[in-house]
Amino acid sequence: MQFKYDFFEQLTSLYQVVSPSAIDNPSWLAWSDDAAQLIHHCQQSDHLLQQFAGQQPLPQAHYYAQVYSGHQFGGYSPRLGDGRSIIVGEVLGPQGAFDMALKGAGKTPFSRHGDGRAVMRSSIREFLASEAMYHLGIPTSRALAVVGSDTPVLRQQMETAAITVRLARSHIRFGHFEYLTHTLQAGKSELKQLVDFCIKQHYQYSCDSAGYHAWFHQVVQDTARMIAHWQAVGFCHGVMNTDNMSILGDTFDYGPFAFLDTYHEDFICNKSDGEGRYAFSQQVSVGFWNLQCLAQALTPLLESDVLVQALQTYQPLVVEHYLYLMRQKLGLAIVARNQQRDFEIIGQLTHVMQTQRLDYTLTLRQLAEEEPFITKHPVRDHCIDPQAFDAWYDNYLEALPEVTDTAQWQQQRLAVNPKYVLRNYLAQEAIIGLERGDKRPFELLYQTLRQPYITHTGAEALTQRPPDWGEGLILSCSS
Repeated sequence: MQFKYDFFEQLTSLYQVVSPSAIDNPSWLAWSDDAAQLIHHCQQSDHLLQQFAGQQPLPQAHYYAQVYSGHQFGGYSPRLGDGRSIIVGEVLGPQGAFDMALKGAGKTPFSRHGDGRAVMRSSIREFLASEAMYHLGIPTSRALAVVGSDTPVLRQQMETAAITVRLARSHIRFGHFEYLTHTLQAGKSELKQLVDFCIKQHYQYSCDSAGYHAWFHQVVQDTARMIAHWQAVGFCHGVMNTDNMSILGDTFDYGPFAFLDTYHEDFICNKSDGEGRYAFSQQVSVGFWNLQCLAQALTPLLESDVLVQALQTYQPLVVEHYLYLMRQKLGLAIVARNQQRDFEIIGQLTHVMQTQRLDYTLTLRQLAEEEPFITKHPVRDHCIDPQAFDAWYDNYLEALPEVTDTAQWQQQRLAVNPKYVLRNYLAQEAIIGLERGDKRPFELLYQTLRQPYITHTGAEALTQRPPDWGEGLILSCSS
């Protein structure tokens, strides 16, 4: 692997040098060939295993932990940082450079009262989640591997430590800008240095007033598109703090996340979120709130009217992209004259899903699997009140465009409505299997998530509604 160290060399106030702490008796628990292609087809080996486990240094590595601030559940935390993630450097690959981080590699100066470790269950969940999101077409960090160990870690009970090898286009967060402005009370030059770094690394804008304006507009757009993707696929992030918001609009920091089972617009996937700040229905508004926090941190560098102008594009962009995605899912005309009608069709469908206790992913997939304009749709058989579905279906049929090629119309819808998503209970079953030394449930789940739109032989159980114990399963931030 070939590294470069632009962040390390240029932004010295935003990290501290650290050394990873080794885990005992390491083994490969998971590996992504897809992610490995990003860094010139990196391959598993015993030597690489020792390096990822912290037992040997990667050649020429500069290990460091970033420092940043963040609004956590609405309150400002002035000094956070990578409490259990250590960045190795920026790995060069055919698509550019990717930050490589060892998540769970031991204590850093920002661990506070934590041990700097990640446990196997949370590491496997992050691996599955980031790879599932990528194959659903949603901007995300990637997981190259998970290294398991015999090292004991105490949480609610004794568990074993693991390290996730994460790849990200950038680990720069909204919280980095907040840290410079609010915590360090840094001047305009320090803030400019960070913005210039982002622009030079990832954009084609000039590092002047016009370029800064275009850059912030792009950040707003990328965030809006990411959250529209979340809403369309039924993904709940769970911890939308500003320190978990990527400046590039990539999903990362997978903690207590969930994909919807039975549709419930106010579903909360995080046990620690008692007030529902990050409920599914709140994600769009929280995204805007977080962008406002970022804008406030940028006021030493950008004029307020420019920031406000960019922020005003957020809501229309979310609606526009969400409508585009949902029109694809439902087979509606992508460019429609009646936006309000389509929005109402979608809203009526989610209302039917909620009142009739329908599964979000399965309902959209079942709608896609049938030919258009059938009289009695099979989805109605899953409804408490079939007439409620019929009323929506009649309105939906009136909104459909003329279909001249039924097979093509169906194929287009099947290609955007996944048959498999990472339900929390499926992840839990895979984790239980790994704890018992049985990798088969994990491998089956992982392979279906890599191709979520096609039917996999032997994976019928992964398309069923959850059992009672797994319905709406939620988790805490403990890892």
